[in-house]
Amino acid sequence: MKSIELDSTDLQLLDALQADASASNQALAEQLRISPPTCLRRVKRLREAGLIERQVALLNPERLAQALGHGLTALVEVTLDRQDAEQLEAFEARVVADESVQQCYRVSPGPDFVLVVGAADMPAYLALTQRLFNSDAHVRNVKTFFSVKRSKFEPRLSVPLTPPAG
Repeated sequence: MKSIELDSTDLQLLDALQADASASNQALAEQLRISPPTCLRRVKRLREAGLIERQVALLNPERLAQALGHGLTALVEVTLDRQDAEQLEAFEARVVADESVQQCYRVSPGPDFVLVVGAADMPAYLALTQRLFNSDAHVRNVKTFFSVKRSKFEPRLSVPLTPPAG
């Protein structure tokens, strides 16, 4: 990925796309008061620079659970017995490859990792613990917190609408 210089139009475009990535190029151009070809070029440049990682649909876990009849979200703290680079990277590679792991953070101080995982039900969560934690001799401690209510979920990053002076 190459470095990119951002102007206020780029920043406004990034902010608008975070609010609604399904907006048409025409609608984005109108919102930002730029021409549609300019808007398209800018979005392409932002994608190529790696600032727009991907576009996804955000599902509502509560409504999905109602429709499917189940659903668990857990926040899991994991501590390994050793914190050398090889152990950390091996564990991290295994958990990020598992589709039940929605988010993975390497943290400090405290546990080595904090994971956000989704499971259909408690038996599915048990299978996940067997797969990711119990089968790994280097996992020393696992502490799980089950979500009883999601009060806020916002993947949007704070983007200043004008570039910093300098």
